[in-house]
Amino acid sequence: MGQGVLGGGLLLLLLLAANAPFLSPRVLLLGPLRPTRGFGLRLLELMLLGAVWLVAALALEAYQGQRHPQGWTFYAVLLCLLLTFAFPGFVWRYLRRQRDASA
Repeated sequence: MGQGVLGGGLLLLLLLAANAPFLSPRVLLLGPLRPTRGFGLRLLELMLLGAVWLVAALALEAYQGQRHPQGWTFYAVLLCLLLTFAFPGFVWRYLRRQRDASA
């Protein structure tokens, strides 16, 4: 596999991981059903999934060759990218209009 395919695959996985807390009623995608989770728990879950993704990406980089040292700017950009990728799930969960069931 080429490096472009792996990079695109990692970005796709980050997009899925960023939206999973807002779209899934399960805690960490595997736990019990909790449809009434608060925003804080969803944000914590988002950060945990982002950290899992980061560990997997760093392991893949080490597997392919020498791992490059990253400064604070790398992690700041990664956090911004994670929050940007989470926006569609946030909109789906909190900003879309709910249809009135009584009508």
